[in-house]
Amino acid sequence: MNMFIVPQRTLHDALTLPGVGFGTYQLNGQEGVDTIARAIRNGYRLLDSAFNYENEGAVGEAVRRSGVARSELRITSKLPGRHQKYKEAIQTVEESLFRARLDYFDLYLIHWPNPKRGLYVEAWEALLQTKSRGLVRSVGVCNFLPEHLDTLAKETHVLPSVNQIEMHPYFSQATLRAYHDDHGIATEAWSPLGRANDLLQNGVVNGIATKLNKTPGQVVLRWHHQLGAIPLPKASSDARQNQNLNLFDFQLDTEAMEQLGSLNRVDGRLANQDPALYEEF
Repeated sequence: MNMFIVPQRTLHDALTLPGVGFGTYQLNGQEGVDTIARAIRNGYRLLDSAFNYENEGAVGEAVRRSGVARSELRITSKLPGRHQKYKEAIQTVEESLFRARLDYFDLYLIHWPNPKRGLYVEAWEALLQTKSRGLVRSVGVCNFLPEHLDTLAKETHVLPSVNQIEMHPYFSQATLRAYHDDHGIATEAWSPLGRANDLLQNGVVNGIATKLNKTPGQVVLRWHHQLGAIPLPKASSDARQNQNLNLFDFQLDTEAMEQLGSLNRVDGRLANQDPALYEEF
């Protein structure tokens, strides 16, 4: 078991999260259990799942097989768009826990705002209710824009502890991250390594990696950390899992950060999923 020193981030509701987590999208069934359990044994303490990933059961089973105390772990799931009505949202959190065979989630997030449906405030109120019942320790959102966060503040006077957003050097989200910093919201990054694009083959990334004797993935994940975000990389092999966790014994200098920042693109989203328009159910 590797014990890299991973710094902790304290959320505005006092829950602590490690500075890097483990994404579980497409890790399902027995193979998924094995991969997630190995990730825990390799030192990951923050696991990211969702109702729509259909692997909450695998995550829960991996937790039980890992040999690591439940209290040391931070387990996340997410509410799908089709269940944003108040009563359905509460039942979905309950169902998530039954699937995972867990007593509570550390973090539960609204997966997408789906603003055209106009139900995300109702969903947020439902998540706050599950927190008050002790089913969830902390509640947050994914893919919310400042206008959606402003609406939550106005309607409920409670802001999310976390907003999990698409973020990588091709889409660095500076404006949204600044909003988060101003409002005490932690930024989590999905697809932090630019899944399915050429980021890890990029010449700038590889040049910095060669200079530092690190992998391209480590350079990109360190960039996230220095910007204050919590990246959620996914990896199956022990070698890659260990590399993605071993980010805290080196520093990117100002020049490297600026070079990586220069890769940002206006149209840098992986799949054009603009939360103002995109909907996921």
